[in-house]
Order: sequence, then C-alpha cells, then structure tokens
Amino acid sequence: MSQTRQAVLDANASYAASFGDKGSLALPPARRFAILTCMDARLDPAKYAGLAEGDAHVIRNAGGRASDDAIRSLVISYKLLGTREWFVIHHTDCGMLFFTDEVMRGLLRSSLETAQLTAEGFTDVGTGPGSSAGEYIDWLTIKDQTQSVVDDVTRIRQHPLVPASIPVYGYVYDVRSGRLIEVPDATTVGAATTA
Repeated sequence: MSQTRQAVLDANASYAASFGDKGSLALPPARRFAILTCMDARLDPAKYAGLAEGDAHVIRNAGGRASDDAIRSLVISYKLLGTREWFVIHHTDCGMLFFTDEVMRGLLRSSLETAQLTAEGFTDVGTGPGSSAGEYIDWLTIKDQTQSVVDDVTRIRQHPLVPASIPVYGYVYDVRSGRLIEVPDATTVGAATTA
C-alpha cells in the first residue's frame, strides 16, 4: 500500500472515530447556498467561507469554471436541494492562467506523463506515447482572471435552467492574503430578478 493511501486511511479512521452526530445531518445544505470554485489545494472553502459540514454545496473543478458539469451540479443544488444563492470564486495565481488549450493539447500529444512548469511555461518531459484525444476537450483556460469570473457568472445567469431569482455573486480569492475580492461586474450580471 502506498504511503499516501495509508495516510488517507489513517486520517479517515481518526475522523470516523469522532464523527459524533454528523451522520444525522440533513441532505439539503443548512445555509442554502453553493460555491463554485477551483480545485487548487491552496483553497479551503470551509475556512474562507466559514463552513461546517452540512452548511453549503461546494463544487470544484480546474479554474472554478462554469462548465456544463458545474452548471448541472448547481441546478441539482437548487432544484432538488433548495440552495438560494450561488458564489463563483476564482483565485489569484491560478494554474489555468499558465497555459492555453493549444499548449495542453500539444503536451498531451507528446506524452501522458506529468509536464514541468518552467519560467517559459509548461514543458513536456515525458517520453511518450501521447494521445490526440485532448483535441476534443475545451480546457477552459483563463486569459484574464477578472473577466473569467464575469464570463462564468454570465454563463450561469443566462442558462435556461437557472431561475432568475437566484443571485450569482462573483469573487476572486487572493491566495496571498486569504481575502475574497468582489468582482462588481460579475455580481451585477448575476443579480437576481423577479419575473
């Protein structure tokens, strides 16, 4: 067994030993909101948003982007589990700023091994073989952090399955300070309206 796997299982055993009454938490999130954010390990939504287990839905993907699957999760969050407000939270120093779709496709064509980040960008250090399957994926890379928040909030707001009554807020999490910085244009676009 790998050391990582063993460490995870040991941590889980410790957690389960003091699980207490968490097994009786309700299925819907108690605070009735959802966060769409990045998978970056430096982000801890429970800490930066003051969450405890059972409080909110947290949907994570590379970049915190409003992909089809993220919107699917948000719609389920609202329609079946009653969330009433949504936050889109990107972050500074995001890895999605460091490459383009074409760079990612080229790296995957070269090899499937982990690339290396250098001062010039990502470089493939693998020996191959690679795959051209990456040509068919929109990697949702980011050119401008603030604009990407506006774009994602806009995409969510305009989606035909998203009710106009749900406000969608836009923020950038600063990985150097831990602060959430509002993106006013995103929050304006995401404002709830009554139909």
